[in-house]
Amino acid sequence: MAATPAVDPVAVAKAAAPASGETVRVDSWIWSVRLVKTRSMGATACRGGHVRVNGERVKPAYAVRVGDEVRLRHADRERIVIVKRVIRKRVGPPVAAECYVDNSPPPPPREAVAPAGIRDRGTGRPTKRDRRELERLRGLGAPE
Repeated sequence: MAATPAVDPVAVAKAAAPASGETVRVDSWIWSVRLVKTRSMGATACRGGHVRVNGERVKPAYAVRVGDEVRLRHADRERIVIVKRVIRKRVGPPVAAECYVDNSPPPPPREAVAPAGIRDRGTGRPTKRDRRELERLRGLGAPE
């Protein structure tokens, strides 16, 4: 049984790069560096105005170049990246991370709040008073 040869990430990125002088569409690039899950999601984000290149809203076919600043609003977060390498094919996460410089602000911390409204098993159906307390804890109740 032969061992699989180690794959050089730089060689993979070079193989995924377009030929010299060619450009890559912005929707294809944000998909290939794994900022969005699918290329169609990238195109939809462009059409919706969620992608900006160098401060301007762009269409999905906009050509990305090395040094461009790409801003992407996706999943309640803004990603700000500078293009280091232009690639066309989707690559693995370690290789994709080498294709841009991430200047995004850190994600907001998740709130460490205990889930409200979890009842002990076997306590039965909540009474009207219990239900009102649960709604007040969840913030659904009317102000008193």
